Amino acid sequence: MELQFVSLPSEDEALDAYSQAVIGVAERLSPSVANVRLRRGGGSAVVITPDGFMLTSAHVVARTQGGRASFVDGRELEFEVVGSDPLSDLAVLRAEGSELVPAELGDAEQLRVGQLVVAIGNPHGFTGSVTAGVVSALGRSLPTRSGANVRVVDNVIQTDAALNPGNSGGALADGRGRVIGINTAVAGVGLGLAVPINTATRKIVGALMTEGRFRRAYLGIAGGPRPLPPRLARKLGRRAGVEVVQVVEGGPADRAGLRPEDLIVELDGTPIEGMDGLQRVVVSELIGRAVRAKVVREGRERELELVPAELDG
Repeated sequence: MELQFVSLPSEDEALDAYSQAVIGVAERLSPSVANVRLRRGGGSAVVITPDGFMLTSAHVVARTQGGRASFVDGRELEFEVVGSDPLSDLAVLRAEGSELVPAELGDAEQLRVGQLVVAIGNPHGFTGSVTAGVVSALGRSLPTRSGANVRVVDNVIQTDAALNPGNSGGALADGRGRVIGINTAVAGVGLGLAVPINTATRKIVGALMTEGRFRRAYLGIAGGPRPLPPRLARKLGRRAGVEVVQVVEGGPADRAGLRPEDLIVELDGTPIEGMDGLQRVVVSELIGRAVRAKVVREGRERELELVPAELDG
């Protein structure tokens, strides 16, 4: 009887497409992710230029001016904090080295729920750890604080890729190895959050690299969304505005005559329906420039002129 031999698939052939994708991302991106060690604690950072600029979470490097970064190739480099923006939880570092391997930055605006993502960082100090999962949700909000100032980071990415202390500042990448987020928080088992890489955050990163800070305009109000009365909603073509709950004494809104219970429906020609929309309009270019605010007060529309100041801290 003739024996027949069945050829077994090679190890590479046995790996499924999911495994191949994760392996590809890990091999491509791991050299770009640093283990950041500080006098107290540590975290991760992502190399974004060959001459040593790295991106991390602001809370990782809070209350420090520098530390040491180690890489999977064995190099250990001193770094300094170039700039930090607690209100976006992003910071830029500069390592004392050259010929580093920069990661490719992607665009989180292109993400879809259910898409494969890979997290690379240093949980509990274990260098170059890789976990994988999916985008669980998009459009989440992350409250941040800097001194007395509170702000919301918009469009935060939620993932079920396992994150642990030490992952903060590390990369969240898509299936092609492009960094689409900086891991920032562990909200629970199977629930991690990442600050997105998009047009808004690229602008912040650029400012931190060149100026060491990111300037924000300031109105001096506390507010929240409020539905418009049906008649006014039909007239304006939108369903909600921002109700002024509190006006900071002596601030731009106070000087312009805004009052609690005013309903902001437009600013500088842009319709306003919520605090996230208001934050997107109140950018550094408005600092010191007179802008028109359309408000509803006691059922009547009014226009006020205000001059945003620069947010301190």
